[in-house]
Amino acid sequence: MAFLCLLSVLLVGVLSKSQLVEAQLNDEAALLAINRELSVPGWGVNNTNYCNWTGIHCGTNQSFVVRLDLTRLQLRGNVTIISELKALKRLDLSGNSFYGTIPSAFGNLSELEFLDLSLNKFGGLIPRELGGLANLRSLNLSNNMLVGEIPNELQSLEKLEDLQVSSNRLNGSIPYWMGNLTNLRVFTAYENQLGGEIPDNLGSASQLKLLNLHSNQLEGSIPKGIFASGRLEVLILTLNRFTGEIPELVGNCKGLSSIRVGNNDLVGVIPRSIGNVSSLTYFEADNNNLSGEVVLEFAQCSNLTLLNLASNGFTGTIPPEFGQLMNLQELILSGNSLFGEIPKSILACKNLNKLDLSNNRFNGTMPNEICNMSRLQYLLLGQNSIKGEIPHEIGSCIKLLELQMGSNYLTGSIPPEIGRIRNLQIALNLSFNHLHGPLPPELGRLDKLVSLDVSNNQLSGTIPPALKGMLSLIEVNFSNNLLSGPIPAFVPFQKSPNSSFFGNKGVCGEPLSFSCGNYNDPGSRNYHHRVSYRIILAVIGSGLAVFISVTVVVLLFMMRERQEKSSKCDEIVDDSVNSKPTIVAGNVFVENLRQAIDLDAVVKATMKDSNKIYCGTFSTVYKATMPSGLILSVRRLKSMDRTIIHHQSKMIRELERLSKLCHDNLVRPIGFVIYEDVALLLHHHLTNGTLGQLLHESTKQPEYRPDWPTRLSIAIGVAEGLAFLHHVAIIHLDISSGNVLLDADYKPLVGEIEISKLLDPSRGTASISAVAGSFGYIPPEYAYTMQVTAPGNVYSYGVVLLEILTTRVPVDEEFGEGVDLVKWVHGAPARGETPEQILDAKLSTVSFGWRKEMLAALKVALLCTDSTPAKRPKMKKVVEMLQEIRQN
Repeated sequence: MAFLCLLSVLLVGVLSKSQLVEAQLNDEAALLAINRELSVPGWGVNNTNYCNWTGIHCGTNQSFVVRLDLTRLQLRGNVTIISELKALKRLDLSGNSFYGTIPSAFGNLSELEFLDLSLNKFGGLIPRELGGLANLRSLNLSNNMLVGEIPNELQSLEKLEDLQVSSNRLNGSIPYWMGNLTNLRVFTAYENQLGGEIPDNLGSASQLKLLNLHSNQLEGSIPKGIFASGRLEVLILTLNRFTGEIPELVGNCKGLSSIRVGNNDLVGVIPRSIGNVSSLTYFEADNNNLSGEVVLEFAQCSNLTLLNLASNGFTGTIPPEFGQLMNLQELILSGNSLFGEIPKSILACKNLNKLDLSNNRFNGTMPNEICNMSRLQYLLLGQNSIKGEIPHEIGSCIKLLELQMGSNYLTGSIPPEIGRIRNLQIALNLSFNHLHGPLPPELGRLDKLVSLDVSNNQLSGTIPPALKGMLSLIEVNFSNNLLSGPIPAFVPFQKSPNSSFFGNKGVCGEPLSFSCGNYNDPGSRNYHHRVSYRIILAVIGSGLAVFISVTVVVLLFMMRERQEKSSKCDEIVDDSVNSKPTIVAGNVFVENLRQAIDLDAVVKATMKDSNKIYCGTFSTVYKATMPSGLILSVRRLKSMDRTIIHHQSKMIRELERLSKLCHDNLVRPIGFVIYEDVALLLHHHLTNGTLGQLLHESTKQPEYRPDWPTRLSIAIGVAEGLAFLHHVAIIHLDISSGNVLLDADYKPLVGEIEISKLLDPSRGTASISAVAGSFGYIPPEYAYTMQVTAPGNVYSYGVVLLEILTTRVPVDEEFGEGVDLVKWVHGAPARGETPEQILDAKLSTVSFGWRKEMLAALKVALLCTDSTPAKRPKMKKVVEMLQEIRQN
């Protein structure tokens, strides 16, 4: 009997061991198949154990794969084979380029607890088979192209804590059964096409903490149930069609930090129970039909940072108790029917940077102590009934970016102290008031100001020539005043429409159609009455004679020159035909382009200056149109020591290798031509030019529209391209905004990657002069290390990121002698400037969200441009930080 027991134990051991070996073989086979399909970087290296491959985590017995993390690797292909990894508990494929439908076979991964397929291009329906994942706790399908409804089969996921389906194309309604998921803590479905009402049981039976449904077509009232458990921390319902009132039960959630219900059709008053929400940080209810008074209970929310009640029907006064809100940064009450004076108690809000009371019925005078709010950047008081004079103390608001006081009953003169607000950028609007007296010349000190409007007042005197100091001025309006005299010769004035000066009877000169004559000589105004007609005729006759003589001489000269030029051209054509360069070597790497590219036409295009697009540190770029109609960009290398030509075979091998680099954010060579001592590299032509042109030329055009999301996408794309280069051990020699090219969709591609391999000093193929890079982007350590490095690339990228954030060139006289963009930004605290004042105001002032993202990106740029190379993050980490900014 004992023998039989022993035999059975041994048999069980053998069987379990054989099952373990079989499991190992199954997982290994599946992983090899996955690698064949997806080409995962770092897999299969040196025949190492697959448990040590990138993104793979095995169980405690080092047999089953329990975790697969392939996030942000630019992967594409069929992911169905992953379903063979039967022991998977965590699967993260986010941030890749997968498309097609989500495999229904994922429903067979019975052990799965975490599934993240976000930030891909998956389309079609959400597979019903996912409802079979009984152990699933987190499901993230956000930022794809999914359609249809949320399938009812998901109600079986009783353990589900986190469900995210945002930024898709889902329709239908939010299922009622979602309220029965007792473990649900996070539900986001924003930016879809969901309709109907929120189920009234959502949140009542669960532990719901975050509910984000903005930008849908949801209607009905906000259900009381979502506040029932008291656990809710974030509620975002903006841009829907909600009606009814904000429930009184909102006060039940003391941990609620963010309430955003703007752009709906809500009615009624704000419940006074809002004072119980002690954690409240953001409250946005703008663009609704709310009424009643602005409740003083907000003053009990000591953490309140932003209060936005704009465009509603609120009446009454601002509660004096708001002065207790020491953390308040933005108070936006515009577009209501509020009245009374601006309460002096609010001046105690030392952190306030935006005060928007415009388009109300405020009366009284402007407090002299307005600048006690030392961080104030936006003061918007237009369209009210404020009277009295503008206090001279306004000059102490030195951090103001925008001052709007138009359409009030202000009297007195414009205080010259406004000229001390040197940071004023966005607008100075004093229009439609009762201001009189002269324009202060001190306004000319506002060299960053973009828009000036002093129209519809009783201002007198001349327009001071000192206003030519407003170097950034784009929009100006002096109309309907009592001004006189000539308009100063200043480009922004002359480029303004005539209407900007109408209604001033004494004003003359461009852009008005009538000139001033000898305005400064009063006796000359009647001089034409005393001039003899004979003298006039004599002058005219003499002038005609001189004109005819000069014309004849010019025509004769032109005819002679044309003949000489024609003969010279004939000689040049003959010479060019006879001295046609002999192509030593050339090739097109892309098979289907070989018939479309004529190498002789490529060489010919680079011999005409009219085809020149851009001149960089290491090369000059030309546009070349092939006989086939194909347009190329041709990069002509600047021969620095002739070593390129002496190492032709090596150069060709490098180019062929680089042409096979697969990354969406790199400009790859598609061919080359070598003749004499010249090397030409061929690329696809990108229609939107360079990032530098976008930032420093396109932004100055009248049709320019601020677009921070596009800039952020460009910044992330450039970072991803550089991170990939570093991953394959390539250090870029010249990172600059001029070397970032933009395709038709503004996707960025980093150029001149070939230069890094062909001229890398560490390989002995170029002199150290090649490391110079572009002025303003060069890391400080290059001056003494004489070697290009990955941290040096990070620094140069940081300069590009600062360009994106500030729209300033890396080197500008405005920064001061010996100061570049990096030093100017890092030196802001010493100058008493806040981070907001560094950003491009045309972008950062569009929305609170944009500014928040820009400030976060600024922190990344500061890390990248640290003077100590070791403290700079790696490019991979930079990508992660920027991606997190966009996702949040």
